[in-house]
Amino acid sequence: MPKWFDWLKQSERDLEHAKSSKDGGFYEWACFSAQQAAEKALKAVYLYNNEEAWGHSVLNLIKGLKSATIDLEEKAAKLDRYYIPTRYANSFESGAPMDYFFKEDAEEAIRYAEEIIRFCKDLLGK
Repeated sequence: MPKWFDWLKQSERDLEHAKSSKDGGFYEWACFSAQQAAEKALKAVYLYNNEEAWGHSVLNLIKGLKSATIDLEEKAAKLDRYYIPTRYANSFESGAPMDYFFKEDAEEAIRYAEEIIRFCKDLLGK
């Protein structure tokens, strides 16, 4: 299989991890995994088009695709907010990431990742 397919497959796995984390009450990890799922699906599109994609910003990756909508860009920007603060205790003045992320955050992040993955699959003809 081509490498882009591996990225897409891992994207779907990360999305499943996000859902599992949400169900287990690990909302910070659900948010981070949703961000990762969207990032990897976008990188699959770049590889499919024989292009390189660097960085971890879902917003920057999606902006590089001409068919992306403003709505998807806004959702990508929200997902980017989950890249660092969900994992590092020094992201906040006090408290751990687990103190700052809730079920609603996880549900929204998963929804946004699902939309971006669907968008990517459409571009990949899947």
